[in-house]
Amino acid sequence: MAAFRAYEAALMADDVATLDELFAPGPDTLRADGEGVLVGSDRIAAFRSARGGAPQRTLAEVHVRVVDEDAALIVAGTVLDRGGRGLQTQLWQRSADTPGHGGWRITAAHVSVPPAALDPRIWRVVGDPLVPPSGDGPLTGQSVAVKDLYAVAGHAVGAGNPARLADAIPEPAHAAAVGRLLDAGAAVRGIARTDEFAYSLAGTNAHSGTPPNPAAAHRIPGGSSSGSASAVALGHATIGLGTDTGGSIRVPAAYQGLYGIRTTHGAVDRTGLLPLAADFDTVGWLTRSPALLAAVGDVLLPPGSSGSSAELVFLRDLVDSAEPDVRTAVRGWLADAGAAELDASLPDLDRWRAAFQTWQGFQAWQAHGAWLTDRLDVLGPDVRSRFETAAAIDGDTAARARALLDTARSQVLELVGDRVLVLPSAPSVAPLAATGAPPEVRNATMRLTCLAALTGLPAVSLPVRTAEGLPAGVCLVAAPGRDRALLEMVQDDTRT
Repeated sequence: MAAFRAYEAALMADDVATLDELFAPGPDTLRADGEGVLVGSDRIAAFRSARGGAPQRTLAEVHVRVVDEDAALIVAGTVLDRGGRGLQTQLWQRSADTPGHGGWRITAAHVSVPPAALDPRIWRVVGDPLVPPSGDGPLTGQSVAVKDLYAVAGHAVGAGNPARLADAIPEPAHAAAVGRLLDAGAAVRGIARTDEFAYSLAGTNAHSGTPPNPAAAHRIPGGSSSGSASAVALGHATIGLGTDTGGSIRVPAAYQGLYGIRTTHGAVDRTGLLPLAADFDTVGWLTRSPALLAAVGDVLLPPGSSGSSAELVFLRDLVDSAEPDVRTAVRGWLADAGAAELDASLPDLDRWRAAFQTWQGFQAWQAHGAWLTDRLDVLGPDVRSRFETAAAIDGDTAARARALLDTARSQVLELVGDRVLVLPSAPSVAPLAATGAPPEVRNATMRLTCLAALTGLPAVSLPVRTAEGLPAGVCLVAAPGRDRALLEMVQDDTRT
């Protein structure tokens, strides 16, 4: 009990060193909460040092059940200062070889607290519903998490930034895509969080926090359609309406085990959508099933041909650029699908990726520079650094980047042809939330995602699992306008 009381005091003081000392070292120590299980003392320590302290509370009741002279189970009821009751269960074990606290250490723990009525990491505003459907249709009974870039009548567009939201005025009408979904019978559940101005692939908003990733405990959700993706993965909504400029549908789909589509550039009306880089911005959405992914496509996509089969192909260099666990999962899918390896390579891909980021940044500053010039301090560090870089891109540099992209576009279109190119949706599983995604992860991810983005091609991400059970994504890329064919292909794929 002395060790237990020391733990409780350290928790309330956010004394990370003592908390680490009171958890048993080694790879088998467990800590679980509503977002999942952390395995191993190193991961638990990283989580604890990054979270910024636990909610303040007092002990209401403590129950001890002795297992044997070197093990005891403690169940404690708590009262949170913010209101509500919590519960904490700990398995304590004693070792004569462990100094301090009588040799007692926690080997497994589970913590529960009452859920918030509104999780501000996921939602900016939510209702039941926020906007009812306009009538019955093929999406009757479905609910939509709308990324905070789309106009929702009566609500301002905040673009993931509190200062932008404070300056904005309520929108007089729904964005075109939102209106089509409402007309088809879907309801708007709420307005979901996004990375600031959609200028990120991580999903770690500096102002509202990081939405949870229910498919990969304590890992980042992927951005910038992070709130929409988390809402769908958690079952808060059935459809996540997002955007994909450089991977913002495909990355969260891969990280959270969802289905997602980036549509052909210009195929879906972008009226009422706040731009990031108009030459690359596309409407996209996420679901938990391929059937619903296709049903949304029937509503939003223009009429077109579909159903024709196409050869599945891949490039060894693209697949091998993924981390080993993702590479193995994607290769397993390729083998099952009978995909053929192309005798080709893309030696200029890194130059294309850099040119893509340059032209994207140039357009992003054209879209938002007038408002941001004297307000860069309202941005979180990561997004601020990107806009600072974007502000320094001169017209000549941008023009050279665009010329290179024109060359890249023709080469990619020729490579894809009437086939379907298969590649990893992201080169790694979701990074741990405690460490975040370093710049090299962003660049490696953009290296894969820019292929569809710079060419305006449709791309569908479908879920696979690594050997350790973590979600990853397989991406199917086709020629412009073949969105419906991709959606049918994913529906017919028994591996999904």
